[in-house]
Amino acid sequence: MGFSTKQIHEGVTPDPLTGSILTPIYQTTTYVQDSVDEYLAKGYSYSRSANPTVRALENKLTALEGGADTTCFGTGMAAINALFLTFLNTGDHAIISDVIYGGTYRLATTIFNRFGVEFSCVDTSDASAVSAAVKDNTKLILTETPANPTLKLTDIAAVSEVAKEKGIPHAVDNTFLTPYYQRPLELGADLCVHSTTKYFDGHNATVGGAIVAGTQEHDDALRYVLNATGTIMSPQVAWLTLQGVKTLSVRMDRQSENAQAIAEYLEAHPRVERVCYPGLESFPQHELAKSQASGFGAMIWFEVEGGVKFGKALMDSIELWSLAENLGSLESLITHPVTMTHADVEEAERKRIGITDGLVRLSVGLEDVEDLVAALDKALAIV
Repeated sequence: MGFSTKQIHEGVTPDPLTGSILTPIYQTTTYVQDSVDEYLAKGYSYSRSANPTVRALENKLTALEGGADTTCFGTGMAAINALFLTFLNTGDHAIISDVIYGGTYRLATTIFNRFGVEFSCVDTSDASAVSAAVKDNTKLILTETPANPTLKLTDIAAVSEVAKEKGIPHAVDNTFLTPYYQRPLELGADLCVHSTTKYFDGHNATVGGAIVAGTQEHDDALRYVLNATGTIMSPQVAWLTLQGVKTLSVRMDRQSENAQAIAEYLEAHPRVERVCYPGLESFPQHELAKSQASGFGAMIWFEVEGGVKFGKALMDSIELWSLAENLGSLESLITHPVTMTHADVEEAERKRIGITDGLVRLSVGLEDVEDLVAALDKALAIV
């Protein structure tokens, strides 16, 4: 069965009571049992632990990533939190990508550090650096590829090989490319993490997270943490995400096509000092992008000639592109990572990993590309 067929049909069936083609929203707290001896015969007891609408989304994401099972969470950060809680204890060590979402960095360095968990921020684009960073107490490797916001890539197969040699689970944040373009489990990873808020939803309507596990053992451990911490996704969010997923491939193809055109426009513009997009031949890891994924995605970053002052002026004056956090939506967004998504990353660390004060991040949407380019052209002319 092809991906586009799976994204529509997997995990869902017509409602047996009414024939409704859409999975109902099971907006309920509890489930009446037939008897004490047949407790959980229908699979549900309390919606903090499991919910039929959420389960339908979990089944769909499992099919799309090709995993053993999926656990959905209330936010993307709740998923990362559950990942850490599942695999890390006091005294343990974890390796994370040096370029990673600011919220993940904040959780690791300001929360889990307080409980005696050590993190090493490693250039995971270099598998040998990952291997060298492994300690006797390393219990988890988390890579984000493409990385937010610099788009640096990690060779998933190479790092997964290191992880397997060391006996350490390798989790990949696959939010930017989704299983439509990139399939970490097939490349050797053990777990895939998603902020479903982004491309799975695609409409700026929900916040949610998911972890697709390659083994049932890992999923069972994650689900235990989910129940214990009470961070399940709500049925309303799951229902909305189920609708968004149905058009994932169509949206991503159009958004990526738009992004390629915009990146080429920016690369040729005299006022743009630097542009970074995996689909450009000038992208340092262009060959890896082509070999590891089937598409380049819809995220771009660039710097305007004149530095921070002109970059901010562009973001404050541009039309059509909304100045906002988030990404992956059908609306095009423009973001200043230093003051928005990565504000909690220390200045020295930001500079070390290439998140400059003048970096402008674009999440390309579904609008007519001519209109998006015209808006950029007008803003660049003003600054």
